[in-house]
Amino acid sequence: MFKKILAVLAFLLSATLAMAAVDVNKATQAELDSVKGIGPETSKTILTERKKGEFKSWDDFISRVKGVGEKRATSLSDAGLTVGGQAYKPASTAKADDKTSDKKAAESKTDAKSDKAAASAKPAASASPAASAKPAASAKPAASAASAAKK
Repeated sequence: MFKKILAVLAFLLSATLAMAAVDVNKATQAELDSVKGIGPETSKTILTERKKGEFKSWDDFISRVKGVGEKRATSLSDAGLTVGGQAYKPASTAKADDKTSDKKAAESKTDAKSDKAAASAKPAASASPAASAKPAASAKPAASAASAAKK
């Protein structure tokens, strides 16, 4: 008797685990219906669209299945639906990840530019003080000549 109870529990556990991840490209209508949030109409729509070709990504799935947007895709993914074995990653999260990587790339470019500027500043700093004073001295007469021309 005890072995029968364990067998039933093992069966229920394996059935629950089997329904945990349902791939939209491989699932039957019954398997799709077992996902919380998918009813008979949605599963029929999914199967009809899948006949036209497998879903390549969640974006493809969202664009082809009427009534599924980012919010619903998130809840379906949380319920165990996958596309090509992948859980749904909302675009807002992807955009945030892209912004973070863009920011890091910009920071590394800024660091590289400041390193180049520091490297080019070293030779100018080693120049003689007289050489740096000449351009400043020549700028003053040009400015005074311009003001004299206006008078």
